Amino acid sequence: MILGSYTGGPRLLADIGGTNARFALEIAPGCVVAQQTLACADYARFEDAARAYLDATAAGASHAVIAIANPVAGDAIKMTNHDWAFSIAGARRELRLTTLLVVNDFTALAMALPALGPGDLFKVGGGQAVVAGVLGLVGAGTGLGVSGLVPAGGRWVALQSEGGHVAFSPSDEREVAVLRYLWQRYEHVSAERMVSGPGIALIREALASWRGQAIDTSLPTAAIVERALDHGDPLCREALDCFSSMLGTVAANLAVTLGATGGVYIGGGVVPRLGPYFAGSPFRARFENKGRFSAFAAQIPTMLITASCPALLGAAAILSEHLADKAHLPSAAMPPPATPEPHHARL
Repeated sequence: MILGSYTGGPRLLADIGGTNARFALEIAPGCVVAQQTLACADYARFEDAARAYLDATAAGASHAVIAIANPVAGDAIKMTNHDWAFSIAGARRELRLTTLLVVNDFTALAMALPALGPGDLFKVGGGQAVVAGVLGLVGAGTGLGVSGLVPAGGRWVALQSEGGHVAFSPSDEREVAVLRYLWQRYEHVSAERMVSGPGIALIREALASWRGQAIDTSLPTAAIVERALDHGDPLCREALDCFSSMLGTVAANLAVTLGATGGVYIGGGVVPRLGPYFAGSPFRARFENKGRFSAFAAQIPTMLITASCPALLGAAAILSEHLADKAHLPSAAMPPPATPEPHHARL
């Protein structure tokens, strides 16, 4: 049995994506232990994965929070990029929890931003954050997550957003060609369709068609990245460059939409796997290429999140605030975010 300082025992934290479910226990404020990643495909239901984790850790949690890659409205949850579906009330009863909060995963990740230190971030390009400025957040994984953090009354307020599903906007002829190719298959081509892990494979497929090359759809994203970075495959490298440019457009659009003078943060599972390539990729140049607002964009720093499972920290903060409000206790104000200077460490 894992013990801690909380009266109700350890708090269960979960970060559920389309591919993996990450679980952990918070045993004291900011003290997260027993992290474990389970493959979603290995379990028929979310409740089965959560029960397997709790049984493995012998934890007796009474309060829990789930950060999930999905819109959260009402009791019924049905994942966009996986087949799990559940009732929040039903899961709470089955897992014998007193409290079960479910929040969007990027809402949780946004709440973690102020707690990240310089060692958890890698600055890409220039710019200087404005103290107490709005923060933007975007991240590519199985899907494309978007959120933001707004200072209000000495606290941070996270935005619940499904901005990854906005219509994709091309910025050059190559991207127009990719969009035209995908229009043959999808009535609505969202930003997520391309700016995501699966999207890299679609970009490569579209580029092959555009350049009159044989279309090989058998390569998974991981193999495309490996061929691009380790073997110099021209088509795979172009797909990666195109993906990075598209991500720069998405990040810049978010920056000007929110007025994110506090910086734009990049999360998700894809970009950290790109290693040193990303720092020299077309991402930052595209981010700053904003026409009459190019000077505005150039002043905004972009930071890659390198911390392990940071959404769990944000989920824990949301649960703590909920329980404090429920008990009519004051909750701590969030600290200002870290703004690391450029450095040359490996991503």
